[in-house]
Amino acid sequence: MSRLTLRLPETLHQQLAYLAEGEGVSLNQHIVYALTRQAALAHAIQVVPEAEVEQQQQSFQLLIKQLGQALSAEIQSVLATREQTEPEADLSSDVVARLQERIQKRA
Repeated sequence: MSRLTLRLPETLHQQLAYLAEGEGVSLNQHIVYALTRQAALAHAIQVVPEAEVEQQQQSFQLLIKQLGQALSAEIQSVLATREQTEPEADLSSDVVARLQERIQKRA
């Protein structure tokens, strides 16, 4: 494990100490947890540039035009053959909503 010395504004130090105390953990443990969480979020959530979103939408619309109309029976046949999977246990609707909110804030 490595060691890092930081200079923090006093107000931030006090706020972190208060949060750590509320969680019942040491200040060091709380800071490591907060940094880990932030690093994981930064790695997992990436904002897609607006131009790329527009290009994907145009490509999708073009694909839809090229495919044309499908009969209801054809749609049901394709849906019947797809692989069904269960969502991850930790992926509740609340978690999805919070992730969507964070994505909107970053966009």
